[in-house]
This record gives sequence, structure tokens and C-alpha cells, in this order.
Amino acid sequence: MRTRLYWMLLAATLVCAAFAAGPLMGQEEEAAPNLPKAKEFRIGRSMSKEAVACIECHKKEHPGLFADWAGSRHASANITCLDCHQAQEHDADVSRAHYKQYERGDQPYGKSAYRVPVSGVVTPKDCSRCHPDESREYAGSKHANTAEIIWKIDKWLIDGMNSELERQSGCLVCHGTVLKTKNGELDPSTWPNAGVGRVNLDGSKGSCSSCHTRHRFPVMEARKPEACGQCHLGPDHPQIEIFMESKHGDIYTAHGDDYNWNAAPGTWTPGVDYRAPTCAGCHLSGSGSVATSHDVTLRLAWELQAPLTVRPQDFEAFPAKTNHEEERGRMKAVCLACHGNKWVDDHFTKLDSVVAEYNDVYFKPAKKMLDDLYAKELMEPRPFFDEELEVEYYELWHHEGRRARMGSAMMAPDYAWWHGFYECKKRYNLFMGEGRDMLQTGRKAHKAPDFPSATGSKEKPPEVFGPAR
Repeated sequence: MRTRLYWMLLAATLVCAAFAAGPLMGQEEEAAPNLPKAKEFRIGRSMSKEAVACIECHKKEHPGLFADWAGSRHASANITCLDCHQAQEHDADVSRAHYKQYERGDQPYGKSAYRVPVSGVVTPKDCSRCHPDESREYAGSKHANTAEIIWKIDKWLIDGMNSELERQSGCLVCHGTVLKTKNGELDPSTWPNAGVGRVNLDGSKGSCSSCHTRHRFPVMEARKPEACGQCHLGPDHPQIEIFMESKHGDIYTAHGDDYNWNAAPGTWTPGVDYRAPTCAGCHLSGSGSVATSHDVTLRLAWELQAPLTVRPQDFEAFPAKTNHEEERGRMKAVCLACHGNKWVDDHFTKLDSVVAEYNDVYFKPAKKMLDDLYAKELMEPRPFFDEELEVEYYELWHHEGRRARMGSAMMAPDYAWWHGFYECKKRYNLFMGEGRDMLQTGRKAHKAPDFPSATGSKEKPPEVFGPAR
């Protein structure tokens, strides 16, 4: 009887408690879906106290940066901030300001006991400690050596026809700056920068985060065309626009969400992980017997971006150490993963014919006209761009000529014709007509008397070319 009475009293007590708490419990249940769930990165493996300090401090100071790293393969493999950023005390790119973080005292890791030299710049040399093959391949590519290339062929730099600010905010964002220090810190005129040809203070060239964005460094991101489209776009090298117009791009748009972007490095396979290639699929990723490479110079049989289309080993500014026939064979092998021999062979036959037509019909006559005008002293070769026909000649190869050739190479007919050869015809006729009139009348070209912001340095960077002689 006592037992029965006990349970009755207990039940009554619980019911009263439930009624009393009812409104509060209901409010909690209603609000629960809108409350963010705390995500915590747990340090479950051995790390040095200095590495723990980096993680715990950045977790509070830079939560976005920390979240990127925490979601990366690096974090899963116990690779910490220090594995990439730690430097030697005497290194030129050591951050002096970072030392002040160990003097703060307002958080448990702001103490001298955790002090360690770090650099904000992580270079291919740093990455080579774990990725030696990728770093070696990249070091031999045109990407890594673009600072040398542009200083040999780009009249904007050679003749100082744009300002330092225009270079820093435009050209060098993609091509890369020559990093320098000022008052013990990175010079803001050269930093921040993640250009593919950045010249680093440790002597290495390039930035892996150009394609694998820090601090997650995802292989998935580098496989998508948007990674390349950061730089390869616009009137002079519209590869991203050309790709998106092509059948490859159309399939990517329709089915890209179904691609296996996160396949392990070296295993991304056409027909298994993706239906149609992206930029990386053709130029970098492995396919069949063709190995993955971080050298974008490989698999190219032509220098389509050059004024006169030449073989890569004949590109004077940066001759490739490859044979164009072997590289054409590698590219064909990539194509054959999805296409038949006849399709592939005929595509490259057409491309070679397009190259010949551009070279012989458009570029060579225009180049001869320009040389004749210089020889007759109707124009002055230096500086470039201050005479209208120089701009017309430049855009003939640098804009329309590139679009015609690249549009054909990547199977984008609108770019090959309307943005390419059609525009070549218009530019060519205007250029040649004006040139002939000048030769017949002896009339000299008009020079822009107030060419704006032609104030850039003409000195080639000694970090690339050595001391001036």
C-alpha cells in the first residue's frame, strides 16, 4: 500500500513539474532550430605547444582562416600552421610584427614561451618538403617563370607605358610580384600577392595558392575551371569564356554537380569521375597513360598566345624543354579517353590549318607593314603604344588573333569566328589601309603627346635577370 501511494505521489509531482516548465520547454524547442551548433576542432594527436598556440590563437583571431584549415586534408593529417609557416630567425620574410603576438598577455598563448619565427609567405619551396614532385614540375612551367617571360615580351613593362600602381593592381596580381621587404616587413607594393609567377624571398618562384586557395588547399577547387578563370579571361586570353561556350563547358554546366571532384590526387579519371574535361582535365590531370603534371607547358604543340604562333621549343622568351610532337601525342591521348581516333586527328588537323592561316594571312603581312613604317621613320619603335597603329597591331595579335586560335583549339566557334577572325579582318584592314597611305604620302604617325601614366620602371628585376650590366 505504501509502495502504491509512493508512486502515485511521484507521478503527481512529475506532472506538476511538467506543467510548470511547459512554457519554457516549448520556447526552447521553438528556438532550438535557430541556435547554431558549436563546432569544435579537437586536438586529438600530438602537437608541439607552439603549434597548439597557433591553432588556439587563430581560432579566435581569424575564425574564417581557422575554419578553412580545420576542414582541410592538412588538418586531417595533423599538418599544422607551423609545418607550412615556420621560418628561420634569419630568413628575409620572417614577420617581425608577429613576434608582438607573444607579448600580449590578454590570452593564454600570448606569451614568450610560445614564440617562434613565422612567415606569412608560404612558397613552393616550403610546399616541396611534402610535395617534391609537384614543386619540381611547377618550377619548370611557364606559370612559375612568367615574370621572366613578360619582362622579355611585354611592351607595357619594357617601355614603362603603365604606372607601378596599374601594374600592382592589375597585371602583377596574376603574373606575380617580386616580393620585397620594407622596415622589416613585406613591402605593401609587392604584398599581398598570390600570382603564379611571384618571385619569393627564398629564391623560389610562384604560389601554390594561386590554384589551391589557402588555407584549405582543395584539389577539388583546382580541378574546376573557375580556378583558371581567375586569370584566364577577358579580351586577350578568354579561355574561361571559350571553355564555357564549348561542348565541354556545356556538359560541365549541365552535369558538373555530379562530378567526383574530390577523387584522390592522381586518380581523377574521365568516364568514371567526370563526363567531360575541365581545364585541368586537359592540361594537368592524369588520363590513361598520361601522368598528372603541374607543368602547364606540357601537352602543348603550339604557343597560341605568342604574336607569331611558334612551337613551344621555339618560343624565344622561354623555350620549352619538350618536343612538340611528343606533347601533341600526350594531348591526343587525353582526348582519346572520350573520342575516337578520326575525331581527334581531324580536330588537330583543323587547328594546325587555323594556325597557318593566322600566321600567313594576318600576322606576317601586318608585321612587315610595321617594320616598313619603322624603316621609313614614319613611326618610332620606342616607346610602344604612343602611336595609334602600334595599338592596332598589338590588338590584332594580342586580342583577336589569340581568340581565333584559342577558340579553334578549344572548339568554341563563336570565339574562333565572331570574336576572332571576323575581328581580325576589321583590325587588319584598318591597320594595312592606314599603313599604305602613310607609305605613299610620307605622312608620319601622330604621337600621343600626353600618354597617361607612362611612369613604370623599365628596369628588369635583378631578382629574375641578375644585376644590370
